[in-house]
Amino acid sequence: MIRDARVLRAGFVPREVEHRDAEVNHLSSVLEPITNGEPADTAIVTGPSGAGKTCISQFVTERLREEVLDVETTYVNCWRNYTRFRTLYQILDDLGATIDIHRQSTPHDELVDRLQQHDGPRTVVILDEVDQLEDPSVIYDLHSLPQFAIICIANKEEELFSRVDDRLVSRLRSSEHVRMDKYHDEQLYDILSARAKWGLDEDVITDDQLYRIADAAAGDARLAIGILRTAAGKADRENHERITDDILLDAAEDARAQIKQKSIDSLTPHQHVVYDIVREHGPVGPSEIHERYSEDVDDPRTKRTIRTYLSKMEQYNLLEAEGTSRDREYSLVDSAAASPMQ
Repeated sequence: MIRDARVLRAGFVPREVEHRDAEVNHLSSVLEPITNGEPADTAIVTGPSGAGKTCISQFVTERLREEVLDVETTYVNCWRNYTRFRTLYQILDDLGATIDIHRQSTPHDELVDRLQQHDGPRTVVILDEVDQLEDPSVIYDLHSLPQFAIICIANKEEELFSRVDDRLVSRLRSSEHVRMDKYHDEQLYDILSARAKWGLDEDVITDDQLYRIADAAAGDARLAIGILRTAAGKADRENHERITDDILLDAAEDARAQIKQKSIDSLTPHQHVVYDIVREHGPVGPSEIHERYSEDVDDPRTKRTIRTYLSKMEQYNLLEAEGTSRDREYSLVDSAAASPMQ
């Protein structure tokens, strides 16, 4: 049943992207100068979860590498590498420049010096989930190095700007902004149809089923592809000739649970504490959350940072908020209330 499992994976970058021509062209034009050995502007790519921000960024950089020999690319997930050291280390590691770096004792400045001395090909650095950086000065570090072009990926510009100091805000505001909206159901159907065409045998899934996946995913391509992958995997393991409606129903639930668990596993230690407080005490307001959090951790973050954490968890469908900003309360998302598979 499964012809090419890669096509169904979350991180797969297709040869052609659906419904993002304008964004691809915009980002390509921003990075164009590096193909001539010149510095490129920083690009900020924003949009909701599942809008294709990472896919588009990797698609464009892969095309660049196909066209030009002297261009490299490195990808950093800032949710996983949320400290300045980890981010710098990841970039240097991808450049093959970490052989004699001791993770425990090497100072940050030495890592920045290494990047300054880098004399290899010009490199595009993709900073995914950049608003997760605990110390956003790493953006400033890279911004000052002409041999690196930066793509910053975030859900919302305001949350990125609220984390950085004034000298960087003015630079980021003058950067090129590539804004992406949620997919419509028809667009998600086209994305799923292309994945099914390349990844599955013929007649394994019907157009009607693909439309129902698109509808249930509510604009989130990551969830839509996850449902398709989970359904195909289950049908394949159970030796079905096609994906049945019952399998599809189970797959929608399983895919949501997998994505939710992956998001929970990705939380930083401080975010985990905040999530657990909401889980145990919700519905609960930001002041009480910060109070309990400050009692639970050494070196607590500011109220502003905690609000950013809460907003991030809201965007990733882990928490939901009710009320205005003054009397807002947070609680865990009720997964059963998500868009059901019809």
